[in-house]
Amino acid sequence: MKILFLSDDFPPNNLGGAGVVAYSLAKTINNLGHEVHVISTTQDKNEEGGLAQDGLKIYKIYSQYHRRWRAYLSLYNPQTVKKVKKIINDIKPDVVHAHNVHYHLSYHCLKIAKLAGAPVFLTAHDAMLFHYGKIKIPKKATCENYLDYCKPSVLGQIKEFKRRYNPLRNLIIKRYLEKYVDKIIAVSDALKKALILNGITNVEIVHNGINVNAYETNQEAVSVFKKTNNLENKKIIFFGGRMNEGKGINQAVESLDLILKEVPEALLLIAGSSGFPIENQNLPIKFLGWLSQEKMKLAMAVSDVIILPSVCFDTFGMVSLEAMAVKKPVVASCFGGASEVVVSGETGYIINPHNIQMMTNRITDLLKNRGKAQEFGQRGHERARDYFDLNKQAEKYLKLYKNSFI
Repeated sequence: MKILFLSDDFPPNNLGGAGVVAYSLAKTINNLGHEVHVISTTQDKNEEGGLAQDGLKIYKIYSQYHRRWRAYLSLYNPQTVKKVKKIINDIKPDVVHAHNVHYHLSYHCLKIAKLAGAPVFLTAHDAMLFHYGKIKIPKKATCENYLDYCKPSVLGQIKEFKRRYNPLRNLIIKRYLEKYVDKIIAVSDALKKALILNGITNVEIVHNGINVNAYETNQEAVSVFKKTNNLENKKIIFFGGRMNEGKGINQAVESLDLILKEVPEALLLIAGSSGFPIENQNLPIKFLGWLSQEKMKLAMAVSDVIILPSVCFDTFGMVSLEAMAVKKPVVASCFGGASEVVVSGETGYIINPHNIQMMTNRITDLLKNRGKAQEFGQRGHERARDYFDLNKQAEKYLKLYKNSFI
């Protein structure tokens, strides 16, 4: 089968969550004997063109514009649509599988693909099919009713996005989905429910997958990483991702202040952007910046607990799955898909991140009880291997592709 992936972001130049997931899936499907092509974008004119990588044939299209126009150009981007059409006509794919196309490739590419005669699938990795960005979950929300806050009102979006608000955006996206997409895939049940709540149907769930074997780490390399970064004799709490309010960095720092009273050797290790201001600069926090995938594995391997305290609607939480792959316990937010990955009380804990004392107690429990942390980590590793194996998830997609021809 000849399969074409569409994704605004794609490694190696971009290591965003959805792009990395799309890359892993594309590579796995290619390894299963199918011919995989990828259309992606670049913001560097010199990088435009075709290349071969890991058995994939990748076409990069240049696109650059100010984000204030995103609500308009995400629907139809004249910088990319004609080039996408030409590549699709040249390739003549059997299946087109779109991932994130809500910035540069644009939703119009779904129409181009469908009119070219191929069945079209779209994996939703976030809430962008009905929203403009991250959905903030307010403090009054609970783990049971947070989805009630995932249906944004028109007035609320106008207030939040002001001049960037496009009154036709969501209606046009829904039209593209209904007319030109054979099946929408949500990466979690939480996201499927949010999509349906916002009037988007024809949704099936396929969780993200992981190659657990790829997360094995060399103990000597782990020791060197720990020594190089002055992490010896520390109880390490790992936070990975963009340092912003939505990902719960404020909650992590507030919790650390309390954890230190019980575990004075605790340290918050952050892998990601470090531009977000932290008020208490005296706390033991170490910034590693953006890491390669290999160094990210080492950073997780030296840690005692991995946290994902998102206070936004976090549709899957790939960090949780990666933590389980390296045999680490996870303390993760209930606002999204992490509760479908982490089994609370067995592989980690699911918490309401607005409840700082609850989060503190759970992290402290794992830092003080090494045996429990190791047991949780081992169970998590087994769960990642048994339920989220990348080959199994790829086979689910291939079955969906094949069923579209029946």
